[in-house]
Order: sequence, then C-alpha cells, then structure tokens
Amino acid sequence: MTAATHSTLFPQVPDSADAVLEGLDPEQREVATALHGPVCVLAGAGTGKTRAITHRIAYGVRAGVLQPSSVLAVTFTNRAAGEMRGRLRQLGAQGVQARTFHSAALRQLQYFWPKAIGGGMPRLVDRKIQLVADAAAACRIRLDRGELRDVAAEIEWSKVTQTVPADYTIAAAKAGRAAPRDPAEVAQLYAAYEDLKRDRSVIDFEDVLLLTVAVLQDRRDVAEQVRTQYQHFVVDEYQDVSPLQQRLLDLWLGDRDSLCVVGDASQTIYSFTGATPDHLLDFRVRHPGATVVKLVRDYRSTPQVVHLANGLLAQARGRAADHRLELISQRPTGPEPEYTEYPDEPAEAEGAARRIHELIASGVPASQIAVLFRTNAQSETHEQALADVGVPYQLRGAERFFDRPEVRKAIVALRGAARFGGNDVLLDDVVDLPSQVRAVLSGEGWTPQPPAGSGAVRERWESLAALVNLAQDFAAARRGAGLGDLVAELDERAAAQHVPTVEGVTLASLHSAKGLEWDVVFLAGVAEGMMPITYARTDEQIEEERRLLYVGVTRARERLSVSWSLSRAPGGRPSRRPSRFLDGLRPGSAAVAGRGAAAGSGGVERGSAAAARTAAGGPGAVPRRTQRTPARCRVCGRTLTDAGEMKLMRCDDCPSDMDEGLYERLREWRAEQARLSGQPAFCVFTDRTLMAIAEAAPDDERELARIPGVGMRKVRRHGTDVLAICAGQECADGEGED
Repeated sequence: MTAATHSTLFPQVPDSADAVLEGLDPEQREVATALHGPVCVLAGAGTGKTRAITHRIAYGVRAGVLQPSSVLAVTFTNRAAGEMRGRLRQLGAQGVQARTFHSAALRQLQYFWPKAIGGGMPRLVDRKIQLVADAAAACRIRLDRGELRDVAAEIEWSKVTQTVPADYTIAAAKAGRAAPRDPAEVAQLYAAYEDLKRDRSVIDFEDVLLLTVAVLQDRRDVAEQVRTQYQHFVVDEYQDVSPLQQRLLDLWLGDRDSLCVVGDASQTIYSFTGATPDHLLDFRVRHPGATVVKLVRDYRSTPQVVHLANGLLAQARGRAADHRLELISQRPTGPEPEYTEYPDEPAEAEGAARRIHELIASGVPASQIAVLFRTNAQSETHEQALADVGVPYQLRGAERFFDRPEVRKAIVALRGAARFGGNDVLLDDVVDLPSQVRAVLSGEGWTPQPPAGSGAVRERWESLAALVNLAQDFAAARRGAGLGDLVAELDERAAAQHVPTVEGVTLASLHSAKGLEWDVVFLAGVAEGMMPITYARTDEQIEEERRLLYVGVTRARERLSVSWSLSRAPGGRPSRRPSRFLDGLRPGSAAVAGRGAAAGSGGVERGSAAAARTAAGGPGAVPRRTQRTPARCRVCGRTLTDAGEMKLMRCDDCPSDMDEGLYERLREWRAEQARLSGQPAFCVFTDRTLMAIAEAAPDDERELARIPGVGMRKVRRHGTDVLAICAGQECADGEGED
C-alpha cells in the first residue's frame, strides 16, 4: 500500500480519530488536520488528493469537530461523488453529503420550491436537443444533428457564464468562441429556446443552478435555513468551477469561511464549457488568511513519467503556468518513455496494436492498457488495428466508429449509390472511386475543407472525412474496385468491431481520460495539427492543449509510449512534425530557449526508419525526413500550424494583398477545368491554393511550384494556363499536359 492508495478490498474501519491519520504523508496530514478556516489544497496529478480530503472530513467527524450532517462535499461527476461516499463509509464517517453541484442544488430546489415559489416544480428535461430543434423550427433556421448539439453547448456555456441571449454575441466574441452558426442566429435560437421552456413549464440542468441561486438571493429565510444545515464545505476539482457554480457556493457559505477547496490549475482542460481556474488561483486574494497546502508527492507514476510531466509544464506560459506544481515521484524507477515516429497513421496504429499484443502476452492485463488520442475521430484506425491482432478493447466517452449515426447514415447512402448509382445525378461524370465517395458524402455533410472551430459539427465532419480517406486507401490497394466493393469492405470492418463488450484495452479521448489511470498508456497522434489541435489559435487555447497533453502523460503509472506519424495515409507526403510540446523533451529535439530548467532528456526514440522496418517485418527502411523550419506568417511573423494558413503563408486575420480580379479569373478557369475533367473543382486547386496564387502572382513555373498546394505535377498539368492568367493573357484551350 502506498500513502496515496489503499489496496485492501474491504479495509478495516479505523478505531479512533488518530487512526484515521495513519498512513498519510506529512502534507496529506496537514490537509486532514486543518479543520478551521479556509483551506486551499493545490494537488498535482497522482498525489492522493481524494485520500487527503476524505481523511480530512473523516478525521473532523471522528474527532467531534464536524457533525456529519453539516458537511457538504461537492464535485463534478456522479462517479467521483460515489467514490467519495464509499471512502467516507470505509473511514467511519457515514452521514456526510457528497454530491455534484447539480445534485445538491436540485435537492434544495425541490425541497424549497413550495415555500419559496409555490405550486408544482417544472419538469426537468434530461437533454436539450429536442428543445433546440423546436426553437430552430420556430426561428425557421435549419440545423443538422451536429449543429443542434453545438448550439445546445453554446446555450450551456452562456448559462453557466450567466450570459443572457441579448449579450451572447458580444460575450462570445470576447471569449473567442467559434460559434456553430452566425452569433446573431445563435442568440436568436437561445432566446427562442428560453421562451419555449417557459411556455412548456420545463427547466434544464443549468436552470437548476440558476433557480437555486435566485431563491437563495431573494429569500433570506431559505438561505439561512440552508446555512444552518450546511456549515462546512469541501469542493473537489476546484479548477473546473464555472462562474455560476462559484456564485452558488458563495450563497451557501454566506459570511462564513469554513471552506476547503482542492484543485490543480495545470489540469484545467474544460474552459470551453465555462470552467475557469481563476477561482482557485485567486483563493488567497478572496481569503487572505487561508491555509494553503501543496501536494507534490506523486504516488501514481514512475520517476521517468513524472520527469516528462514536469518538463511539459516547465515550458508552459500564462497564469496557470505560474502556479505549476513540480511533482516528486514516490514510485520505484521504471522504463523511460518511448518516442516513436511512424510513416503514416495506419502504421502508427498497427505498431501500437502489436506492442499491446506483446504486453498482454507477457502478462499485462488488457484492462491496464489505454490508447489515448485528441479527437474521437482518431479511434477508428486504432479500433481496426486492435481487431486485426485479436485484442479486445472498449471505447470510453465515445461511440464505436461504425455505431456513430453519421457513419451509419453515410454507409446507407454509399450502399444506395452502389445499387442505384446510375440514377444518381451526384455520380454523373464521376469515374474513380474516391471521387464517387466524395460526391455521395457531400450530400451527408462532407466538405473539402473542415468546418471552423470544434464541437459536434467538427466531429461529424471528421467521421465522414475518415470514410473519404478510407476510400482513397482502399482504391489505391484495390485497383478497379467500385462502390459495391467498398461497401462490402465497410460491412466487414463493422462486423469485426461489433464483438460483445468485454474487458479490454481502453480507447479514449484525452478529455474523457481525466481522473483515470492505467499501468501502460499509449499517447497517439502527438503531432502538430492534432496536439495542439489546428483550431487552437490563441495563446490561452495553445496552453490548454499543453495541459491536455499533461493530463494524458500523468494517466500512466509505469509505461508511457508517445507516437506520431509523418503522413495520414501510406505513401502520403511526410509533411507532419512532432508536437512542439515535445521540443526539448524527446531525445534528439532541440531544447526550448528561455524556458524552465525542468526541460528533460532521456527516453527511447524510434525513428521513422526503425518504425517502418518493424511495420514491414523486414530490413527495409524509410529514409528519415529532413526537418523543416517552422512556417511563419509573412505579415506578422507568427508561427503557422494550420494547413490553410501555411498555404497562404499568412494568418487568416492578417491583411491580404490578393488581386481580387485575378482570383475571380482563376476561379472561372478552375470551374471550366473541373467541368472538362469531370472532377470536383477542389481537385484542380483548392480555394486556399487559388488565393495563394492570386496573392503571389507568380511570373514563372519555378515561383508557381513553390506555392504550397501546387507542386511540379500540377505545374506540368496547369502551369501554362495559370501563368497566362496571372500575366493577364488568355489561356490556351484544353487541360494541359498530364
């Protein structure tokens, strides 16, 4: 047993208050015995924070300082609240209320509604989607399923940040949110949603908090009754508190200060929901006499894993970084983290699957292994790779790829096109399989360019894009294959992955892995564009991505593998590079200048050649890619990571010197070329590439070829026409030389 965990299945209840303190380390004991006044516990990953606060409550109860019924402990998930109640029972502290914010507020609202408001309490709706859909219909705005989810998320964010519909547009712009629709439309939908709730006498989960706040503010007698009942408060995961939750906590407290908060600003990864670490970081400002205890003894991870985690935070910037905790591992030494570069995503997934198969064969339980990734859309490749080697797996926080509604609907559309494609106008003049798939899926919401921002619409697009990419790979491997062959392949893949749910390797996004831990963790896709994600633009968003990777690293107890791929598909252009967050930490990478001393080294790095040899099972090697210098905006000098911005060699919001007339002439020419070739226009040149050409106005083939997205193949095919248009001349007829 370590100081942070208890391995006994049915532990004996301590026989005295002092016995509750046995086994705690010095800092945990400080937390447990600090029973008076405000207390702030800054607890790093794996330092036993839940153990510390449950022992604090139990010690106070067993010592007679705290009455069990007067203590309210709040956290953010039902799982965490249940775990806290279980630990308190084991410590002999029955009767303490351990609930989520929503659960505690709902209980109070139900009790006081007849007295404070009168009549029956409105019905609580479990999900917003149908109400949002009805609001959209009332506003005559069409939303697909993904947009419904994203608008619902915007409404939730607005309510927890106490933003009313009239203020949404300004508040969203100030917060840098990427709204799923025009912000004015979202505000209109938000207002209609609120009107519908009133008309139907229903409330949502955010209303539970808002109404409880309103009752406590307006009815002094109710507030006093609540404060008489609850006199001591404990808040876990305090870095994730929203402004609305903080307001409720303030009303519960009144003018008292018997409050203990626990959190870690370096694990703030839910700011998109309205969470902010400011309340944790400002605790000493609001409570000048507070006791602050730092837990830094890491009982979860080996020194090697902790060294990498500390190194990540040593490079961080911003307010949360100023309060970072440097962890000290209490575990025996373990293997160094492994860093592996693969030529493409399938090779990366296959490499991880083979290694997992070996670990299971050596005795590591499958349930103690996890593969973590940035987005749910990345799961399919890993699902298939694990299925291919016969390793059972379970998805956490996401549906199986082939169970996702957009994927099932897309396969139905592809199956219909395979059977009746001759009557489908979308397939007129479309010859090759990938173009057929793009044409069919364009009717399901796929577009050549991803939608802006994150959320359900982006995830839906990523799922459809995964099918488009799979079709391209399938066509390359099976010359002459048609839509029917592809549908049969998809059916086989779906059948292989629809095995009964069994205890197996966990596949999870980094967000859904928060609060969990495994003996072995594989962090996949740790490359620029995915970590940080492309739509993370501001410094604050970039730093949250760094914290997300930190959360992933600290899920590992003993073994950690970090990997990335140079291209998406086999044979693809090796244009990716490892995440900037690994600079100065992985072996062979340059140290980051001007950062903290925690920047580390060590570890085992497998280059692309070694990875390719392993994947092929033979001695063949793929040459290591020459590292490129970072692309920088030619206007402001900022480092560019978004593929579209890299094509333009400038930020989206930097001024453009594009010749609008030239751009329109190029678009007209592209439309004619697409008509002649029977391909979508983007297959000739994407909009971004045309903009880059119009901005550069190249004079010769050499200048044209240097523009990202062109290359020598397209110069040979279209160069004469493009250069003629740039020179203001009429282009020659025909499609050019292939």
